Amino acid sequence: MEVAGLIFSNIHDSSISELTNIRTMASVPFGCRYRLIDFALSNMVNSGITKIGIITHNNYQSLMDHLGTGKDWDLARRSGGIKILPPFFNTYDNSNGGRLYTSRLEALMGVSSFISRCSEDHLVLSDCDGICNIDLSDAIDQHVKNNADLTIITRKVTVGIDDIPERSKVITANESGRVTDVTNYMKGEEVKEISTNIMIVSRMFLLNAIGDAGAHGYSDFYRDIVAKRAGKARIFRYLYEGIFIQITSLESYFANSMKLLSPEVRNGLFDVKHRPIYTKLRNSAPTRYTEDAQVRNSYVADGCVIEGVVENSILFRGVQVGKGTVVKNCVLLQDTFTGNNVNLNCVIADKNVVIRDGRMLSGHESMPFFIPKGSMV
Repeated sequence: MEVAGLIFSNIHDSSISELTNIRTMASVPFGCRYRLIDFALSNMVNSGITKIGIITHNNYQSLMDHLGTGKDWDLARRSGGIKILPPFFNTYDNSNGGRLYTSRLEALMGVSSFISRCSEDHLVLSDCDGICNIDLSDAIDQHVKNNADLTIITRKVTVGIDDIPERSKVITANESGRVTDVTNYMKGEEVKEISTNIMIVSRMFLLNAIGDAGAHGYSDFYRDIVAKRAGKARIFRYLYEGIFIQITSLESYFANSMKLLSPEVRNGLFDVKHRPIYTKLRNSAPTRYTEDAQVRNSYVADGCVIEGVVENSILFRGVQVGKGTVVKNCVLLQDTFTGNNVNLNCVIADKNVVIRDGRMLSGHESMPFFIPKGSMV
């Protein structure tokens, strides 16, 4: 059975504006060498999906640079492959001459021509702020077996233990897995399952829902499409029980990056048999450690030069740590340069940051110190 994919590259950009002012959510770096879109793309490619549309909004130049022709994901194809779907202007508004889409449903309305031209019977929809390594083939098989119109992939949560984003959608299903209700999460309420924002949908069901939404002025996918059809249409849930990380703020980006220092989390994302995470290849020399270098409990990419102390930190490609410098509990993005005798604690440095000699910068786990791209401190 053939399935196409749709990825929302800009959904929830406002959640982490520090990193998305100059890029899409999809192209936010994560895990030393990856971008967030790599996980959604790899999940689809590993499940045999070879036609994938990328819905864009703004700031998507870096995303296009990262994706290129799609060859690193085996998607440089004459038929299918990656399709960049540019932003569109929604219903004309006399006050400002038009506006870009503001919701998931409006985004789908804007790419309805792509959906209608697909020959595949089903589509997988995915956001980029949810990080996981999931076997979509199994979820697709269950979707077909249930003769479902829509299957929402969910995950279990425990209030008070798990970090549950306030924008989460609570999914209620009966014993057979059929969805009976969808509600907004209210902080503190007891919930068992929330949506991962990964869905499998019948193409004709989606086109009919989009047409109905346009006729009635609907704008919210969960409220106006899913909730209103729960109990009527064949909407099911598929429970995913693997590692799932969701980026909802700069603080959660920092905390979830730190989780990669746990072998359980790291292996659950990057060391799953037959399901590698693909990314854009870059030929770099191995990381060079000098005689005085000390590295403990850290995740270090290639191309780095380390002359100081690195502890409990994530270092992307090309990071340089100077002599006498101590880097603790930090996330240093690509080509960050630290001078000599620098002291960093709980710092997130965007790409191409220069931190001069003798600087002492410190944040806290609950409020990391952020340095914008290209800054010199």
